[in-house]
Amino acid sequence: MATTYLSRTSGSPTNALKFTYSFWVKVASISTSDDTFLLDFNTDDNNRSNIGFNTAQQLVVYEKVSGSTVHLVVTNRVFRDPSAWYHITVKVDKTQSTASDRTKIYVNGVEETSLSANTYPPQNTAGMINTAVSTLIGKYSQNTYYFDGSLTHVHFVDGTAYDASTFGETDSTSGIWKPKTAPSVTYGNNGFFLKFENSGAMGTDSSGNSNTFAVGGGTLTQNVDTPTNNFSTWNVIMNNAEDGDWANGNLTIGPNGDDTYLYAPTTIGVSSGKWYSEHMITGGNGYGMLGAISEDNIVDGFRQQTGLGTLANSFGFRCRDGAIRMASSNTTYGSAPGTSSAILGMALDMTNKKVWYHINGTYVTYGGGVGNPGAGTYGFDFSSLSGSTFLITCGDDTASGYGNFKSNFGSGYFGTAAVSSANADANGHGIFEYAVPSGFYTLNTKNLKEFG
Repeated sequence: MATTYLSRTSGSPTNALKFTYSFWVKVASISTSDDTFLLDFNTDDNNRSNIGFNTAQQLVVYEKVSGSTVHLVVTNRVFRDPSAWYHITVKVDKTQSTASDRTKIYVNGVEETSLSANTYPPQNTAGMINTAVSTLIGKYSQNTYYFDGSLTHVHFVDGTAYDASTFGETDSTSGIWKPKTAPSVTYGNNGFFLKFENSGAMGTDSSGNSNTFAVGGGTLTQNVDTPTNNFSTWNVIMNNAEDGDWANGNLTIGPNGDDTYLYAPTTIGVSSGKWYSEHMITGGNGYGMLGAISEDNIVDGFRQQTGLGTLANSFGFRCRDGAIRMASSNTTYGSAPGTSSAILGMALDMTNKKVWYHINGTYVTYGGGVGNPGAGTYGFDFSSLSGSTFLITCGDDTASGYGNFKSNFGSGYFGTAAVSSANADANGHGIFEYAVPSGFYTLNTKNLKEFG
């Protein structure tokens, strides 16, 4: 969402003492300075209710009335994994005689019983949540605090306190918690169900109440990344911590002004199979690199001040000159995409340890012929590198040079701009600007299970 949010004005509730908030969330930014707001009911700073993450990334349920905190429940669990979808259900029933029964939090179907704060709301006393006031998703009304990440299957129920099992269930094959696509729910007057399935009207309510939200602060981007098919992004946790600005669900990355090396691997690593992705090179001075590194070398290597391809068991295609750097040596490979918004396609064959690159759809000539990943010919061989599992990695060639990347691992966007084509892999996954080579697949969990 970044600086985009949803807003509406709620009406009179069916029952202000009971409500349920259920949603799936994939975090992107890990903020240590600003809280993150996933639901906000408010009139002003002294009368507000929020559900979101604090600066420690704990989940917080909070209500303030007339300047006094009346409700504060905080998990010990932290939500810092940028590769995972979490299902969170907040169940509130203020009619319960036992205080601890008035607020229950579930994560992936399991109740959170380890709490760092447990101020439960007064019995039979309404707060601010589920009242006729301004309602925001993804933003705090009293400040410029936004949520950066992805949301789906967002339910708010007015008048009924439901368990997590109403909205999710365990998949009988995989054993993984997954959404119920059509849960049996009575939503009440203020209830809503946001599926985000209409790219032209992302705030559309599917509950039957027509409690549609307006989109504010920019464009709300639709994403094919879902709890049942998780797509790779760049890993905001596993990177050179001194550098990097992140945006668009960790699919856009660039330097933050420091003269240090920038590295970021994917959230999904692969040891076999064939994988395709696209990366738009924008800005910078052409020193950006795109390649891969063995996961065995990430922990130590990503804290070193040296370039991708100089780090052990890594290689990288240099945008400034079209060379591939591996084992501290440069191999002439192709032409340079530079920084003019060229799309650099990468076809990574982990079974045969080869890689191919194309620039705006034209594969680079190498080894005497035009690269053809579908046929397995004229690719760059990295089989001399050690390690069984590799992660696609973007990085810098030097400490004083840098590149900017807008990456598409199948989401169909470069930043907030949608691709103009609709090329998918053979399984029908992903949305790419250029054709996916035969035998190559989008880097997501469904394909990983089948081919990785």
